Amino acid sequence: MTSLSVLIVDDSLITVKKLTAMVEGLGHRVVASAASGEKALEGYRAFLPDLVTMDITMPDMDGVEATRRIVKEFPQARVIMVTSHGQERMVIDALDAGAGGYVLKPVRVEKLIDMIDKVMARSR
Repeated sequence: MTSLSVLIVDDSLITVKKLTAMVEGLGHRVVASAASGEKALEGYRAFLPDLVTMDITMPDMDGVEATRRIVKEFPQARVIMVTSHGQERMVIDALDAGAGGYVLKPVRVEKLIDMIDKVMARSR
């Protein structure tokens, strides 16, 4: 797999740090992080990353709406939702909004690899 530029979106600094370590450990480059849906949209516009990891529950704009807006403006955007158990309805909404898939928290590197492969394969 080629190296990807990644935007990590989560309002938990611990989750951002863990995902950053995982993503960089896989040979990819984290170009930015954002702690809200609004900042995710700004970050996507600024960096045009290859991939976004998107938390669902965040202040000001949730990940579902942020995904919807990013994909509307950038149809080629590839988004992986990062979610907790019990958010099945929101995951379905996110997939309907254009997300390519999801991983559950706590994120396991094997699941992240599988989902990155799946989402990136779809766009080829």
